[in-house]
Amino acid sequence: MDKSLTISVITACFNSEETIGDAIATLKQQTWPAVEHVVVDGASKDGTVAIARNTLGDSDILISEPDQGIYDALNKGIAHASGEVVGFLHSDDLYAHDEVLSRVAACFADPAVGAVYGDLQYVQADKTERVIRHWKSGPFNRGKLKRGWMPPHPTFFMRRELYRELGGFDLAYRIAGDYDAMLRYLGSEKVKVVYLPEVLVKMRVGGASNGSLKQILHKSREDIAAMRNNGINPIVALPCKNLSKLPQFIKARLS
Repeated sequence: MDKSLTISVITACFNSEETIGDAIATLKQQTWPAVEHVVVDGASKDGTVAIARNTLGDSDILISEPDQGIYDALNKGIAHASGEVVGFLHSDDLYAHDEVLSRVAACFADPAVGAVYGDLQYVQADKTERVIRHWKSGPFNRGKLKRGWMPPHPTFFMRRELYRELGGFDLAYRIAGDYDAMLRYLGSEKVKVVYLPEVLVKMRVGGASNGSLKQILHKSREDIAAMRNNGINPIVALPCKNLSKLPQFIKARLS
């Protein structure tokens, strides 16, 4: 396997001093040698930037300036990335083990592969060994997009050239910009997609899209807009998308 393939990992953060050190540590522990870390901070008021500056390597990139939200930050990260493959590690997420990027890189050893995704576990914020929800993505099939299926965005890796061709995140969205973008990428015949059947990322519970009833309703409205913008019927897809989450909680309780 070609060890020269560089993976750019983008971390968007804001006032994340309590968790960003752990996120960076799990990245630095990866066995894959060619990794570029791009940290895009939204002008944090706490110690986030100091922690990042003290733990990033010489070849990593740190940007700290006001932005228009997470999707603006992720677009900045993509623009500054130089690796052949781009992935995302949010400031309160953790890689599940030290071989994650090596397993991802092995998938991209096939030059025809455009994107790779895996499984994700939601974990308790202060006890990350406790699994709250187990998101098993399952094999890829474009027809599943019409039924609300989507793999977890933090496990999604795609070649940088495809971001240039298909575009970044739409800033009109505040919560569902990743869903809109993934519908665009996964729906494209230009992207050959591979499923890596293992947990790649552990995400602490309490994200922007599931923190309150108001946020859930806002997320649903944005999901509907994303579906319509990508030719998906929300009358079918939205109920299926929401109902598909229930088995994830059951699996977590049984594991």
